[in-house]
Amino acid sequence: MNFEKMVDLHCHILPGIDDGSPNLESSLQLANDAVHDGVTHILATPHHLDNDYVNHARDVIQAADMFQAELDSRKIPLTVFPSQEVHINGNLVAHYDDLLGIDETKKYMLLEFPHGEVPHYADRLIFDLKKQGTTPVIVHPERNKGIQNDLNLLYGFIKNGALAQVTATSYVGGFGEHVAKISHQLVENNLVQIVASDAHALKGRKFVLGEALDKIAQDFGKKKLLNLKRMLKI
Repeated sequence: MNFEKMVDLHCHILPGIDDGSPNLESSLQLANDAVHDGVTHILATPHHLDNDYVNHARDVIQAADMFQAELDSRKIPLTVFPSQEVHINGNLVAHYDDLLGIDETKKYMLLEFPHGEVPHYADRLIFDLKKQGTTPVIVHPERNKGIQNDLNLLYGFIKNGALAQVTATSYVGGFGEHVAKISHQLVENNLVQIVASDAHALKGRKFVLGEALDKIAQDFGKKKLLNLKRMLKI
């Protein structure tokens, strides 16, 4: 299936600043793979405020500008926007001015939970972000142990105004059968509103957004796919 003019809202395409693409060559290959899948715009989302990486807004903006120049010089038809995958913590709102959203007004923001649990303060933080005018998009909930054990946890966050994003690699089985099954359940029950690549590098975390969208269409039909694609269109 051919997907035209899509946005990938979660991708670790910037070279050498987190556990994503290790170098420029890898980033350029990811860019070419994205274009091949019909992606015209990518949100560059390095990790921020997790245990390993701090990527301040100004640094991400600079890195995205530099990478865009590399793309333009090679005539790769892809536009990169700076953003972050923001790791949840209890003091997150105190860092609000250093956070990048999906859009310039921070109407939406990618929010990462730890893989092992759902933090006890998650409801309160979502409420606080909503008060700031920001809707958190919970990324890869299918890989969170707490949500795997009780999908109602994610339902509660969605009911309270959050969104959720399933990872393409998860849906096609790249993280194993169990994660693929959870991903399938989340899509089936309308608990995720966005599909994104979350691509990191060529080995193991490659760009499979088109493959995942194809599989969703096969599993659930075009209506389900079109509902998900609304968030991926320019």
